[in-house]
Amino acid sequence: MSSGTLRVDGERIVDANGKDVVLRGAGLGGWMNMENFITGYPGHEYQHRAAMLKVLGQEKYDFFFDRWLYYFFTEADAKFYKSLGLNCLRIPFNYRHFEDDMNPRVLKTSGFKHLDRVIELCANEGIYTILDLHAVPGGQNPDWHSDNPTNHAAFWDHKDFQDRAIWLWEQLAARYKGNAWVAGYNPLNEPCDSEHTRLVAWYDRVEPAIRAIDPDHILWLDGNTFASDFSAFTKVLPNCVYALHDYSNMGFPAGERYKGTPEQNEKLERSYLRKAEFMMKYKVPVWNGEFGPVYQPHNAPDETEINEERINLLSQQLKIYDKYKISWSIWLYKDIGIQGMIYTSPTSPWIKTLQPFLEKKKKIQADAWGYHPSAEIDALFKPVVDWVGEVAPDTAKRYPYPLWDMKRQVSRQIQQCLISEMLSVEFARYFEGMSFEELEAMAKSFAFGQCVQRASLNKALRDHAGL
Repeated sequence: MSSGTLRVDGERIVDANGKDVVLRGAGLGGWMNMENFITGYPGHEYQHRAAMLKVLGQEKYDFFFDRWLYYFFTEADAKFYKSLGLNCLRIPFNYRHFEDDMNPRVLKTSGFKHLDRVIELCANEGIYTILDLHAVPGGQNPDWHSDNPTNHAAFWDHKDFQDRAIWLWEQLAARYKGNAWVAGYNPLNEPCDSEHTRLVAWYDRVEPAIRAIDPDHILWLDGNTFASDFSAFTKVLPNCVYALHDYSNMGFPAGERYKGTPEQNEKLERSYLRKAEFMMKYKVPVWNGEFGPVYQPHNAPDETEINEERINLLSQQLKIYDKYKISWSIWLYKDIGIQGMIYTSPTSPWIKTLQPFLEKKKKIQADAWGYHPSAEIDALFKPVVDWVGEVAPDTAKRYPYPLWDMKRQVSRQIQQCLISEMLSVEFARYFEGMSFEELEAMAKSFAFGQCVQRASLNKALRDHAGL
């Protein structure tokens, strides 16, 4: 039974009885906001869905995605999640579930079918949920996870895009006000405002708009530049938790390998403290909304050794968060084997059917998050990167510099936008001619009972979940 709607009390998050609550859990990434590395398609969700509609036709398209959304999180998932001692699930969603660009400000109530279902499943297990608007009209950042097919965040250029996002939050607030198992609203995931002023101004607008309808729920506000920069924030809003994201390069193939040295551990803590400086100055709660390494796939070189290093890295980060008593949400709960707590079985219909495409996508580095080093591809693109550096050297410091260097700017536009868009139809063709029964089997590949548990990761989470 819930002990009332959570609220902010100074540096603490408390329940209705004033008891401290520390929220620990994961993000349901790739579900109501699909991401390429999580399920295997190339490019961006709306391109993927358009290609699937063209191949399947409306009836089979509707059937497949409804079944897929169902199987991705069921009662079995909620019970497993609770068994680890986790008490909060962050739910990312795409605005397209609730509004069409060609029919703006007309609410699509069909979007609530699965969102309501998962919120209730979690509530039944005593798990809070945080609602996370992960993709908005125009894209709030220049990357794939905002369903932005460019590397320009147009959300910040158009007031109407910003107004529509506020309108959507008004609809959501009206639906979930009074729901004590909803821990609050994360109005905008990983914003990237190159001017550093428009984000703060938008928060100043969305906060009172939500409060006019739902005065009680916490707002969880991400910092700028992928939730890493609070330099333009000069005040705190009432009943708000400020959110950073704390990924470490040591958890990815291009970073140095984590060996647990004192220098590396100090580096991890410095990274956290730099991002949390604003919260510590203003004495407000901290939420680490995303963090976590990626893992070597099965039978990859040094698979066991590298994955052990990355679990050790994660464990060290969790020790830091324990030290500062902050809430956290690892990225992510379920995928096809790159980062998830559980993942689709290599013998599932999904993986067996799509394996040739997944190998191709990996080889050509079509995903940013699923990046695999390739001497061949790196050698191919190096002359292009060098040439851009010669003719347009300012590209090296194009926002979101320094998080994106010259190579990232080039790869985003060519590999992850142009090439990935063109691959969308190729991916969809794997579903061509499938019967309803075959589509059901593909969707069911994501059912809890057919997934593999990443035991070492889940043990680390359990050890720090507060059981």
